Amino acid sequence: MKHFLLTLFLTTFISCTNFKSMNIQSPPIAHKEEKKLSIHNDERIDNYFWMRLSDAQKESKNPDKQTKKVIDYLNAENEYLKSKMSQTKDLQNSLFNEIKDRIKKDDSSVPVKINNYTYYSRYEKDKEYPFYCRKPINNSVEEVILNVPDMAKNHEYYAVGGQSISPSEKLLVYGVDTVSRREYTLYIKNLSSGKHLKDVISKTTGSAIWANDNKTIFYTKQDPITLRSYQIYKHVLGTNQSEDVLVYEEKDDTFGCYVSKSKSKKYIIIESYQTLSSEYRFIDANKPNSDFKIIQKREENHEYGVYHYRDYFYILTNYKAKNFRLMKTLVSKPEKENWQEVISHDKNTLIEGIDIFSDYLVVEERRSGLTHIKIIKWDDNSEYYVEFNDPAYSVSTFANIEFNTTELRFNYTSLTTPSSVFDLNMKTKNRKLLKQTEVLDNSFSPENYVSKRYYATARDGKKIPISLVYKQGVQKDKKNPLLLYGYGSYGYSIDPYFSSVRLSLLNRGFIFAIAHIRGGEDMGRQWYEDGKLLNKKNTFYDFIDCAEFLINEEYTNSQHLYAAGGSAGGLLMGAVINMRSDLWNGVIASVPFVDVISTMLDESIPLTTGEFDEWGNPKNKEYYDYIKTYSPYDNIESKAYPNLLVTTGYWDSQVQYWEPAKWVAKLREYKTDDNLLIMDCNMDVGHGGASGRFKRYKEVALEYAFLLNLEGISH
Repeated sequence: MKHFLLTLFLTTFISCTNFKSMNIQSPPIAHKEEKKLSIHNDERIDNYFWMRLSDAQKESKNPDKQTKKVIDYLNAENEYLKSKMSQTKDLQNSLFNEIKDRIKKDDSSVPVKINNYTYYSRYEKDKEYPFYCRKPINNSVEEVILNVPDMAKNHEYYAVGGQSISPSEKLLVYGVDTVSRREYTLYIKNLSSGKHLKDVISKTTGSAIWANDNKTIFYTKQDPITLRSYQIYKHVLGTNQSEDVLVYEEKDDTFGCYVSKSKSKKYIIIESYQTLSSEYRFIDANKPNSDFKIIQKREENHEYGVYHYRDYFYILTNYKAKNFRLMKTLVSKPEKENWQEVISHDKNTLIEGIDIFSDYLVVEERRSGLTHIKIIKWDDNSEYYVEFNDPAYSVSTFANIEFNTTELRFNYTSLTTPSSVFDLNMKTKNRKLLKQTEVLDNSFSPENYVSKRYYATARDGKKIPISLVYKQGVQKDKKNPLLLYGYGSYGYSIDPYFSSVRLSLLNRGFIFAIAHIRGGEDMGRQWYEDGKLLNKKNTFYDFIDCAEFLINEEYTNSQHLYAAGGSAGGLLMGAVINMRSDLWNGVIASVPFVDVISTMLDESIPLTTGEFDEWGNPKNKEYYDYIKTYSPYDNIESKAYPNLLVTTGYWDSQVQYWEPAKWVAKLREYKTDDNLLIMDCNMDVGHGGASGRFKRYKEVALEYAFLLNLEGISH
């Protein structure tokens, strides 16, 4: 397919007749084909609906007329981008090399002990992909279980999905995606012989779970069109995929499902999930042929999670507890009427997760916009918090596989502190730094940068946190270039984190800020609810109000203020440039979700049905009318817009390429300014961008060059 795209471009670009101008110094003007879209006695005209291709059209070796026309347009946009950014070619190369040079080439992760081995990944110099390895506990002989650099040869894109070791530690199941559609094929490798079994399972989510018999795995399949995870299958080694047994199917198309294993290794668990509801069922991992039993039937607006400890399931639930509380119940009596409270609800503290050990319960909390770790001793309920000193930081537990241990592993980072892996002795409270990500730059030191925390007052009086970082010596000055980043959807919080990549901006005088806007859960569950559905505009207002706060604080002004966001954060970018186009000098919208009404009306598009609780279903007139007031594509006006860089991937299954492509075409039709409007459509990748360790930084170098060029910074 990729060879076809190249051939198609070379043979059709010169003779293309779909655009008013093929002079690459002039923007490609997409032709219009009127498409009337009607619902609720309201009619919208979409002149660029023709840009949408089906998966069958994209994958066909014999492209039809429409496919050729769409690819011509995307290639024309890419050529126009190259032309308009040609003066930054040397800068892009410099940025890419300095970003790459800060990264330790021969690097490895901190080993994780699982039963009789320690597992880790490592990179070798200049290789794009990692080696996944293990060593026996009692010696240091390395066993390479996956040589991804070799596996990825001859692939433009290559991603390895979830890896799962059998209880016997002799077999590995893993997934591979070579398209970037997040649709994986499962393979099973015999780690003793190094050979693969004949078992190959296609069209999965990329991971599988072993039963305790070492021969049965459970995996999740996706709907081939919508990619909704909706079926759980059981596979016995040595059989064909056609013989696999369907053990669960999620009939409600607003739900997805997946399968996991309890930390105790005693239970196989299936979760059905929706934005606002969940349901779990389980079987004994020693009895893979038994029937799954429901823990608690799904209820509207009831989310819960399940953890196993001894004779109990521990249930993290929002039942009568907006910020969640912790309950427990006997495995034999898992229904809600049997739940007993362990940790009560706190209106000021969101419980985000727990981790269970033989002697300790670990609770991850979010309070006042920051994450916290609380340690509770089972035998006497004594507790304490792990303390941190940065004004803004992020901490989370991870890779705590072992049950009978006093060691808790967590990751800590801040805007000035590189990612740091610690082991905490929960008994003595002593912590040991196992690894801090190295920054290969002699001039780097955390003390050379300043981190601050502010609270902007939103138009409705809410206090919106802002995390800020800049290089020592930068003073408040309205001429400072400042990049404001935001997301604000799905309850996903953007915590302050360190980025060695970001140093390329900070060292050139940029200030970087994160707006912790509503729609995330930065300030608790209510923060999320106040930025979704019919409250969605709060997300956009908060971002604008944070920008105006930073201007009023004299950190920058509108001639030097920039904004960036991706996916749902790209929706944020589209909304704020419609609402306040005068506020920004430049905006980066990555894989932006900008055609909200049309996408949410089309249930054949991946993710749509599962997101009605996030955006609302526009088949309901109330939601249709509200979404129409902010959907970026539907609110483009004839006026001046800021400089704009838009990025997308042709194979994106989450935000289809045609959304940003149509948006750019319509903006070009309406905007009254001479500012840059350029789009980078990577014809080889999907939503996550390029695969590989370094290749992805080519895209970052383009984005940074876009910003620096607007500031007149050429080196």
